Amino acid sequence: MPELPEVQALAAFLDERAAGHAFASLRVAAISALKTFDPPLSALEGQRIERVRRHGKFVDLDTGGPHLVFHLARAGWLRWYDEVPSTPVKPGRSPLALRVRLDDGSGFDLTEAGTKKSLAVYVVGDPGEVPGIARLGPDPTAPDFTLADFAAVLDGRRTQIKGVLRDQSVFAGIGNAYSDEILHAAKMSPYALAAKLTPEQVETLYTAMRETLAEAVAVASGRPPAELKDAKRRGMRVHGRTGQTCEVCGDTIRQVIFADSTFQYCPGCQTGGKPLADRVLSRLVK
Repeated sequence: MPELPEVQALAAFLDERAAGHAFASLRVAAISALKTFDPPLSALEGQRIERVRRHGKFVDLDTGGPHLVFHLARAGWLRWYDEVPSTPVKPGRSPLALRVRLDDGSGFDLTEAGTKKSLAVYVVGDPGEVPGIARLGPDPTAPDFTLADFAAVLDGRRTQIKGVLRDQSVFAGIGNAYSDEILHAAKMSPYALAAKLTPEQVETLYTAMRETLAEAVAVASGRPPAELKDAKRRGMRVHGRTGQTCEVCGDTIRQVIFADSTFQYCPGCQTGGKPLADRVLSRLVK
């Protein structure tokens, strides 16, 4: 799933190439992806894009009137074309969800792999009308988001820090991958309770969060969409590296399976050398 650094890079890429151009046509291939009906998608045609911004994991193409907002979800992606293909867009089983053509012939496709379709497209008068944006917490990379702000968010939350970092209503833009990376950098167990962290641990976690995200944003910056996934994978120290050797301490990276996802951590760096209980596997053993 693209998270804050990749979505920031996509928004910057589109701002550089699409801002100043008008929407020529928008064609939906996956009806389920379009979450709004008023204003219609056709209301964007002829509207000139003023700027492209990021809100959490949402990309917002702002015309000064209606906004085209999209969320790529777990398996969505953006494919840019200097010249959009002339083949007709037909609803069906292809990964294509939406094709956007600009007035100079360039544009992009939104695609989604797999059978579980969660990619979402909205046409709204204001991005705050998108429910997911309305619920967003503060941006953890914002210049004015201070240690005191971070501590205030964590105060009293008797929930595991892994879940707190991933909760979009708490911190906008951090997902499963970067929460793994942040906790590894902070040398903190994913199961630690937010409310029980000491002031020193809160400061360490804040610093790890800011530095991890800043580094990832810098790596993603300026890259075309086609390169972002590989760049993200190469930058991961624990996420997606189950069974590999931790480059910091030499221990073996492990994973925990939960619901329909997994997370990775290093016992040597984060849990005093003790493997965490994997609730799914524990139930299977019983």
